[in-house]
Amino acid sequence: MSADSIDIEAKIQAMGLVLPEPMRVDLPFPWVRIHGNRAFLSGHGPQNADGSIAEPLGKLGEDVSVEQGYKQARRVGLSMLGSLRRELGDLSRVTTWLRAFGMVASAPGFNRQPEVINGFTDLILEIWGPDHGAHSRSAVGMAELPFKIPVEIEAEVEIED
Repeated sequence: MSADSIDIEAKIQAMGLVLPEPMRVDLPFPWVRIHGNRAFLSGHGPQNADGSIAEPLGKLGEDVSVEQGYKQARRVGLSMLGSLRRELGDLSRVTTWLRAFGMVASAPGFNRQPEVINGFTDLILEIWGPDHGAHSRSAVGMAELPFKIPVEIEAEVEIED
């Protein structure tokens, strides 16, 4: 991360965070696709440390509270960081978070998607800070998400070659 370089892995460890193992599902696409100095992250869901899908499952505004959704979005961030570390070898190669697209499984009438996706954004800002962690973002409601997960997020980051 150039002149203001920090050891991202050490920071994550100091925060007491654990990056989950890979999810055991056979998919026809990669979790992370590198092109030039960009890494594109496929949609990730919330995981436990062992790689399993984290509960609670279901829709915001029906089965899952905003507070639980916020925590699930934070877990999605950890899932994404685990995939990035496996692909890049070192999270310090991520120089800037560029964009995130947050999807929230929403019951009819639920409109607090941005508060839920703040769990992800807050995590990235805590780790990378505002200069490198601030990203453009969308937070939208969806009728259903895979495996009944309440939150799915995809993102794009800039990386060092």
